[in-house]
Amino acid sequence: MAQVKHQWGIAIRALKKNKLQTALTMVGMTIGVATVLTMIALGSGAQQAIQDQVRSAGMNLLVVTSGNYNVKVELGTADGVEGPSASAAAYEPFLHKPVFRPATYDPRMRPHLMRVQSVPGVNADPTVIVNKDSGTMTGPGRLMPRPGDSAAGMGAATTLTMDDAAEMRKLEGVQYVSSGIHENQIIENGSNSYVTSMHGDDTTMASIRRGWVFPYGGFFSKREEKNAANVIVLGQIASEKLFGANVDPTGKSVMVRGVSFKVEGVIGSGSWMVRPTAGDDQFDAVYVPVTTMQKLMKRDYLSTITVTTKSTGDVTRVSKQIIALLRQRHHIGMADPDDFGVNSEARKVLSKGGMRPEVARSVVGNVSGFEKVTLDQLGKTLDQASATMTALLTSIAAVSLLVGGIGIMNIMLLSVSQRTREIGIRRAVGAQAADVLAQFLLEAITLSVAGGLLGIVIGCIVSGSLSQMVQWSTRISLPAILVSFLISAGIGIFFGYYPARQASQILPIDSLRFE
Repeated sequence: MAQVKHQWGIAIRALKKNKLQTALTMVGMTIGVATVLTMIALGSGAQQAIQDQVRSAGMNLLVVTSGNYNVKVELGTADGVEGPSASAAAYEPFLHKPVFRPATYDPRMRPHLMRVQSVPGVNADPTVIVNKDSGTMTGPGRLMPRPGDSAAGMGAATTLTMDDAAEMRKLEGVQYVSSGIHENQIIENGSNSYVTSMHGDDTTMASIRRGWVFPYGGFFSKREEKNAANVIVLGQIASEKLFGANVDPTGKSVMVRGVSFKVEGVIGSGSWMVRPTAGDDQFDAVYVPVTTMQKLMKRDYLSTITVTTKSTGDVTRVSKQIIALLRQRHHIGMADPDDFGVNSEARKVLSKGGMRPEVARSVVGNVSGFEKVTLDQLGKTLDQASATMTALLTSIAAVSLLVGGIGIMNIMLLSVSQRTREIGIRRAVGAQAADVLAQFLLEAITLSVAGGLLGIVIGCIVSGSLSQMVQWSTRISLPAILVSFLISAGIGIFFGYYPARQASQILPIDSLRFE
């Protein structure tokens, strides 16, 4: 160690003798490292921005619903006896089709409905529930909105629990998990009231919905969730319907099932990919703590478990893990159908637009995993495109590092030729070839590392300036800084080795030619 310190001191003194030459050599490395770091920051920032937009739209989102494929049918009276209406009877043959395998169909599974193949008028949404309880309609064949009847995991299935959600959090690739209970409820503000989706979620939902912004107030807290507080957060559309547009409702109260709830905030969209519209399940809805929903509805089972993956490319793999986990936990036999559903955002796209309804129903009902493959491919394509852009920008910037390295080699070769006499004298008084090699190699490393450190500082400043002044998304990470430092040191070793080896091969007699 003392020997290295001594040689480093000699290298520093040698560099100080030619300050202008040293400074010009460092400039090349400084520009190279600063450029590379800036390009990495731009590429990583763009990649993060794309991922944020994709995640805010729910493209890395999976919703596990309680119960299996269920199709809502109209109910009515026939000859004065309550039961399926004529239109419901038309679908009766389809109600006996098994979910997965005809050979394993059990009549006891009849309420947990099956895949539907091109049935006119049947909603393609896989999470709608068959309701055959009384008091849900007025008049033959007429279905009315009521609590407990919704198309988003709402219904009487009791197959999901809090313990299921806890186990999902342990799966590899899972980012967030949120337990949910969902019911349609009448929300009242004085004489103003309407029926909307009421979501009982935990605080993780605010992290899952990355595109959410809060124009007024905020989401409920962990403490409020723990205490089952009577607090409520309104979607933007729900807030406008209850209180009017551009009105801050925070601190005010609304009534649900005769219970007063304090408004905590209003949810809007901060993503260009998602816009609040009437009837949607995010912004035309209200949110309360899941514990409050359990208290209000007197139930402990869940309607849904919402899961997000760390990457959009992990959706298919994680969905398979969830299916395997729940089948094991629910003790489902190999020949038995699932008592739950795992759905992705792409399924909603298929069922809501972009395809003819009959085609969408057929695809959604019969192509198992179609939406997962599509979503997986989309996520991987976005990741690959972002990574390719970062690699391209970095490769272009790396040219300047190459130029800086060549500059170090040129200066060191020039230094060797100018210091031949010095080298010969050192060899004559006992210095070994390895000592000379180490001295010149340390000089090259010092030049490149000093230039690299200065480049890192400048790169951080430039990246921050671009983010503030031009509103470009940049992201500087500690690994990027460490890589830049190691690259600068590596360039010093690579481009400094040849001049150092040339210097170590000079013999004392060679110095006589320079007298």
